[in-house]
Amino acid sequence: MSEKLSDALLVDRRSDGIAVLTLNDPDRRNAMSDEMTAAWRTAIATLRADAGLRCVVLTGAGSAFSSGGDLSWLADKNAGTVPALRDRMLEFYRTWLAIRDLEVPTVAALNGHAVGAGLCLALACDLRYAAEDAKLLVPFTALGLHPGMAATWLLPEVAGLPLAREMLFTGRAVTGTEAASSGLVNRAVPRDRTLAEALSVAELIAAQAPIATRLTKVALSAGGHSGMDAALRWESLAQPVTMTSRDMLEGITAQRERRRPEFTGE
Repeated sequence: MSEKLSDALLVDRRSDGIAVLTLNDPDRRNAMSDEMTAAWRTAIATLRADAGLRCVVLTGAGSAFSSGGDLSWLADKNAGTVPALRDRMLEFYRTWLAIRDLEVPTVAALNGHAVGAGLCLALACDLRYAAEDAKLLVPFTALGLHPGMAATWLLPEVAGLPLAREMLFTGRAVTGTEAASSGLVNRAVPRDRTLAEALSVAELIAAQAPIATRLTKVALSAGGHSGMDAALRWESLAQPVTMTSRDMLEGITAQRERRRPEFTGE
């Protein structure tokens, strides 16, 4: 079932529990405009409340994933005072990065260039699959700007400090192929296969037990546990929760009967 919250954001709700979000402003390379941001806020709130949701896939329309924030208003010398700008940017960051708080796995299909806040949005997802020729870059300092959208946290978290420093200090672009070799994305594929690759992974995720998957996402959030003991304490509670579920019985029964399990999230 397709929904259009606005012309700038398309939502496709599939019967298998996968939701596909498409940034839909190809003429502006899917810049994150006020209209798109408002639609995004509504879409994430709706998805957060959907108990049947199993996975979210995010991609862009046209030749780009996203060119990042629409900063045309900054050309106005009277853009505002520091306190007002801080409030505006913090609201923008938190709205878009709310995808990180969804309880289900999220997958970014980088069908083309991902720039600045656009790349940060992809980094906020759990998994990333990129077109081999896509360019990924964070050119904040080239614009006279300090990085935003949690770039100074997300890039080191995903790719490590050495590559994060190089990309943030120099603004150098990396291709999807290079990004895959450094762990910035999970895999690079030909451009015309990017969304299909992300959807195939999403389908595998959606076929797993929902309760176990959601708890596993919690376990891995913010870089995982602080240490082994913290992991053991979490697992000693989370695993028994799944041991009492109908899905665990279904999983074991299906394995014995050599068939695909049909998980219900109960």
